[in-house]
Amino acid sequence: MTDLSNIDFKDIYCTDSASSLQKERYLRAIDEFNKTFPELTYSNIFSAPGRTEIGGNHTDHQHGTVLAASVNKDAIAVTARTSDNKVRVLARGFGLTEIDLMDLKLREEEKGSTPALIRGVLAGLKDGGYRLGGFAAYITSDVLIGAGLSSSAAFETLIATIVSGLYNDMGIDAITIAKIGRYAENVYFGKPCGLMDQMACSVGGLVHIDFAEAENPIVEPVRFDFPKTGYVICITDAKASHADLTDEYAAVPDEMREAASVLGKDVLRDVTFDDIIDNIDEIRKRAGDRACLRAIHFTQETKRARLEAEALMQGDMPGFIKLVQSSGNSSFKFLQNVYSNKDVRSQSVSLALAISDVILKDTEAARVHGGGFAGTIQAFVLEENAPMYQEYMDKVFGKGSCEILSIRKYGGIKVI
Repeated sequence: MTDLSNIDFKDIYCTDSASSLQKERYLRAIDEFNKTFPELTYSNIFSAPGRTEIGGNHTDHQHGTVLAASVNKDAIAVTARTSDNKVRVLARGFGLTEIDLMDLKLREEEKGSTPALIRGVLAGLKDGGYRLGGFAAYITSDVLIGAGLSSSAAFETLIATIVSGLYNDMGIDAITIAKIGRYAENVYFGKPCGLMDQMACSVGGLVHIDFAEAENPIVEPVRFDFPKTGYVICITDAKASHADLTDEYAAVPDEMREAASVLGKDVLRDVTFDDIIDNIDEIRKRAGDRACLRAIHFTQETKRARLEAEALMQGDMPGFIKLVQSSGNSSFKFLQNVYSNKDVRSQSVSLALAISDVILKDTEAARVHGGGFAGTIQAFVLEENAPMYQEYMDKVFGKGSCEILSIRKYGGIKVI
């Protein structure tokens, strides 16, 4: 049997309950690698985490600031180098992908697929001057798709980390890996995402990110031992469909830019609350009241993300919780990304927040998580109350809907 005794699973996965599951999970992954690639012997195992947005709801696309963290749900890859100049990846649930390293050109017919992400990451690494080589990998992930934890960013980070470990002595820095992941998703996969997801997955830990220069964000680690606070992070999937919501998501940055354009700006980065008030009639006339509200949300939320980071660095958990409560309040009332106006009968995220407001203590907080309209909410819950909270959420949205997570300190890493 493979010896995994040298792996400190708790160091990676944070809690006794999470780490207790890993040995068997890793052994299953190794067994699947052996079945898929019987001619090879695995050499390394790599891991890349999912992420959670903690502060800065819809601020990154306006060059604002965010607070994000990697979590103890991850994608792992069992790997071996090969000499055939091909990359073969079997991702559980997505089939086998084979990429020829001599053919990394964009393929329109691949957009929206796993091969597109892999090819895009490899192309980005090649363009960056990094060494490439053949490898085989079996990948399994517990970063659930659609659960708001950025499964695609974790996958992109993992592919780049494999190449970094197998062929570049783990010398590709985390920020470069994040940018290459975003490039793969934007250009090859065809999804116009920002950089927050990839940055949080790649860098790891708790990070404050300033997108003043969107292509060169300032990433500041937030030194804070979250487990010692007695709180856990609960992410609840409210099980609403994301179908037909593209225009709702697009309207948020579009309306924010409309408000900014009235003030002669491309984005809201340097717009203040007083700027909005001084020009309120013109903004309402040209962009509408909702654009005004969303602009007001931005001016406060981008400051709030910074204040949350400062509160945590100062050990001020009560102050942090109050800021999270304010963030959730602002997203619901001003940003208005909790439900779709096209279908007001379906408000599962609103329902999850309503239940949270009733059952959580004043020292706890819940907010919409990520893009909104459908999907997930995030709650900071005292550890002793987490089982009760999870029971309520699972009763309403189905067993397994509520995940209790911890912030892990690592981004993309080589485990073995």
